[in-house]
Amino acid sequence: MITDDFVEPLEINKPETKSILLETQINVGEDCPVFDGLFEFCQLSAGGSAAGAVKLNRQQTDIAVNWAGGLHHAKKSEASGFCYVNDIVLAILELLKYHQRVLYIDIDIHHGDGVEEAFYTTDRVMTVSFHKYGEYFPGTGDLRDIGAGKGKYYAVNFPLRDGIDDESYEQIFKPVMSKVMEMYQPSAVVLQCGSDSLSGDRLGCFNLTIRGHAKCVEYIKSFNLPLLMLGGGGYTIRNVARCWTYETAVALDTEIPDELPYNDYFEYFGPDFKLHISPSNMTNQNTQEYLDKIKQRLFENLRMLPHAPGVQMQAIPEDAVPDDPVDEDKEDPDKRLSIRATDKRIVCEEEFSDSEDEGEGGRRNVASHKKGGKRPRLEEEKKEGEEKKADVKEEEKTKDSNSEKTDSKSVKTEQSSSA
Repeated sequence: MITDDFVEPLEINKPETKSILLETQINVGEDCPVFDGLFEFCQLSAGGSAAGAVKLNRQQTDIAVNWAGGLHHAKKSEASGFCYVNDIVLAILELLKYHQRVLYIDIDIHHGDGVEEAFYTTDRVMTVSFHKYGEYFPGTGDLRDIGAGKGKYYAVNFPLRDGIDDESYEQIFKPVMSKVMEMYQPSAVVLQCGSDSLSGDRLGCFNLTIRGHAKCVEYIKSFNLPLLMLGGGGYTIRNVARCWTYETAVALDTEIPDELPYNDYFEYFGPDFKLHISPSNMTNQNTQEYLDKIKQRLFENLRMLPHAPGVQMQAIPEDAVPDDPVDEDKEDPDKRLSIRATDKRIVCEEEFSDSEDEGEGGRRNVASHKKGGKRPRLEEEKKEGEEKKADVKEEEKTKDSNSEKTDSKSVKTEQSSSA
């Protein structure tokens, strides 16, 4: 899980103390910068993955997706590699409430060290990572890192060199994952789909296309197990959007055209404005001999596994997400509403569209209210206002004339009495 000493500094709102405290306490600094809304981002990322796991546990869906998740470097008490809270670990812990064995697969270019470390000594989670190894962050994921104690042989690492292409990747991914499925027999799968393994990524050095990357998703989906798909790395943003759009379509068994539809961000996808990308001409340093050697070593390790380990029956803990929806009418009025209840009241300013009756300026939102702006009045409203003003003037004239008559009568009465 995550320690309170780690979470509490993330909630500090004072910018002058936040950065100092974070850097000294939980390893936030150069590769994990502090930014406004950091804690809210962590809530969304971790909460989305946990909620996806709950959906799978309740059999409300076959595949759950959280592209804001997949932060596989974060540890129990420290941030690392642009990752602040390890949503993957939290989601797997949620899945373990209902599933005896959970398989984690990582196709990010970086080794999934945070997830591997969390489950290094257990046989209830098998971690499989295909990653660049050598002088490359985070520097872990050696072929010889196979787990410890009860978790021995339940950590699988396939170290790769620069420039691996679609053909070579498929050649290693399918046989290894087929053997893992055969030996481990998981009842749920978590797939981290980091897109920094694509060709042309700013921090990556692989040569995969979007189709090659998505073939991993397609293959794992073919086993028909509850599947949680998560995001991860990716530093050429337009290709990240392309990749996860296509892989969402793969998850839905939907064909989408290569021609991108026009939208507000269309210009970012030039000059070809296509969904798919082409590989570069970089050299594939992963020779056939090297890949076969690593694959053979992994098969030897997998043969050491006891077949499909079981787990003792025990009471199922509560789900991370409550089953019943929040009903404010049934809440105790003397008690403060829960955070979950108050969050449901938050509405994005763009949540509702303006109707034709609301004029050119639309409704008053928070921004216009703070600026003191007013909504332009409609023609009908102007007419009504003018009519009301006219009525008021008529009433004032009537009152004035009545008061003048009353004054003249009183004068005449005084004159007659004096006479």
